[in-house]
Amino acid sequence: MIKTVTLNAAIDKTVEVQDFRVGAVNRITKLQLDAGGKGINVSKVIHALNGKSIAVGVLAGRNGEYIRAEIERRGIVHDFLFVDGETRINLKVVDPLNSTFTDINEAGTLVTDQELVQLEGKIFKELGSDSSLVLSGSIPSSVPVTIYRHWIEKAKGLGVKTFLDADGELLREGLKAKPYLAKPNLHELERLVDHELSRLEDVAVAARNLLKQGLEVVVVSLGAEGALFAYQDKVIHAEGLSIEVKSTVGAGDAMMAALTLVPAGEDYLERAVRWSLATSAAQVATTGSQPPEFSQVLSYLDQVRYRVLA
Repeated sequence: MIKTVTLNAAIDKTVEVQDFRVGAVNRITKLQLDAGGKGINVSKVIHALNGKSIAVGVLAGRNGEYIRAEIERRGIVHDFLFVDGETRINLKVVDPLNSTFTDINEAGTLVTDQELVQLEGKIFKELGSDSSLVLSGSIPSSVPVTIYRHWIEKAKGLGVKTFLDADGELLREGLKAKPYLAKPNLHELERLVDHELSRLEDVAVAARNLLKQGLEVVVVSLGAEGALFAYQDKVIHAEGLSIEVKSTVGAGDAMMAALTLVPAGEDYLERAVRWSLATSAAQVATTGSQPPEFSQVLSYLDQVRYRVLA
């Protein structure tokens, strides 16, 4: 069983604007609505890769109803908690002419302490040693920044494999619980270590230090430069694939989805590298936050190039 958690769900409204200008009137040439939020995106891609997950999280209002209907339409199992208020809408402005991608995100729905307890019950319902828990994305302002740390500690007590994708204090606190895998991007890792990581060797050192703190796998997404993977005594850098970028929304979530499906065993790291890079590439070649086609992921597998760093 894989459960994904989304505390800050959203409708992703992706608009295409040719030559987007700040302070000017801009005309939308294309518009697309998707059920979003990082955990939900992970579940969508797991489903696209022929895996199964349960999407758990907080929804509210008519926007929440839209997201639930979209999740059900895709055949994804869910166990959402509905609260008062309205689920946010995040605006994604894509400018193909200048190759820019601008995010304008609303604040999340407030969640009370009692609702958080209810959600925790849904998260840990039937979780066991054969389960994985994905904690990703931002949280509403009413939720303590220690929440992911608390849930990772509780999950580990049940033998659950935990995956963390967060930023700032959420990431810092979550790492104290020593999740199985953490997937910061370069900027998140730099904020964590509080200094610039200008060379791959610097990123590798920071990743190895996280392993020494008790994590089993560290994946650092590097945007167009690919990603760095650290596991046991090996560090691998995978190059970014040369593709036409249609949307950067959900690229990291697609990578996380693939990582949850790679079984342990011989050549684990190499398989994790190939599948996560191919899935992320297929995601950015897809418009909006729609999940990629499985056939497209397969077509990228043999294009992944990587090397072991000393």
